[in-house]
Amino acid sequence: MKQFLSFVKKEFLHALRDRKTLLILFGLPIVQILIFGFALTNEVKNSKIIIVDQAQDMASQQLITKIEASRYFEIEKEIVNPKAIEAAFKEGKIKMAVIFPDNFNHDLLHQNKSAIQLICDASDPNIANTLSNYIAAIVGDYQTELNQNAALPYQIIPETRMLYNPQLKGVHNFVPGVMALVLMLVCVMMTAISIVREKEFGTMEVLLVSPFKPMLVIVSKAIPYLILSLVNVASILLLSVFVLELPINGSVLLLFAESTLFIITCLSIGILISIRVASQQIAMLISMMGMLLPTLLFSGFMFPIENMPWPLQILSNIVPAKWFYIIVKSVMIKGLGFQAIWKETLILSGMSAFLILVSLKNFKIRLA
Repeated sequence: MKQFLSFVKKEFLHALRDRKTLLILFGLPIVQILIFGFALTNEVKNSKIIIVDQAQDMASQQLITKIEASRYFEIEKEIVNPKAIEAAFKEGKIKMAVIFPDNFNHDLLHQNKSAIQLICDASDPNIANTLSNYIAAIVGDYQTELNQNAALPYQIIPETRMLYNPQLKGVHNFVPGVMALVLMLVCVMMTAISIVREKEFGTMEVLLVSPFKPMLVIVSKAIPYLILSLVNVASILLLSVFVLELPINGSVLLLFAESTLFIITCLSIGILISIRVASQQIAMLISMMGMLLPTLLFSGFMFPIENMPWPLQILSNIVPAKWFYIIVKSVMIKGLGFQAIWKETLILSGMSAFLILVSLKNFKIRLA
């Protein structure tokens, strides 16, 4: 046991004495959580638009005031000449043009209907659809105010309630995804270079002639990065709560337990890579490129998996980050317990056991 603790201490010293390793271990999570929390978001707000008010009447001015008061839009300028619209789009400074026709208020009062035209920059269709939906909602609210005293024979008013995220903040989606991404990259990359580093430095012979079994060698390599990764989890959660104002609705203990299981899965992947390659550069390249793209594409926090072709949906099931992302959202955002995530936990446990067994089978006790 004393020898085992000595190997663990040696690996701790390797990690803590290397400034580049410390920067990756603790700098990368902080930077990513801040970037995804503040800079990157799926919310569309402060979009610059122009308004062409040909009516210049009371109704159009009231609607313009409501649009201007919304946090989703920033009125670049109000123009009267419709020919200037195309030029404004070509400048690339606006996302939408709202056109009020002549006699807008007159038609609304005397014909009980009127129309406005929305011209959107559909080079990004998601933003175009979102902005048009925002305008439609503002117009719908204004129409409801006008019809408060009107005698309508039938009226259906949908009442929408947003569960778990009433303010529709993007941070509720990005924090679980960043946790999966950071732990995957850090754990895999750090452990991927651990054993291959011993090969390059010529110290693997010392490990092989020691009375240690291969399993204990692997465990001694993994334990320091397991502890350091749990520190990363704690730092991410603290930043989420106190900086991004994202509360933890579920059990913190369950969240740490599931994070530990996911970390073990990632460490197993890193150990397997480290055993199979011959240089630190190749190990780092495989761990970075081989883990980054699958995590971004198939975890579900950047792109909905349901929208993918069924072969890719099936392929996403072998990505551990997908299951951890579901777990974190269920526990942290929805406040659910273990009964809601037992299936995902079982899948991650199976992945960990399989990867550890494969690593042990591929671990060579001879350097020939």
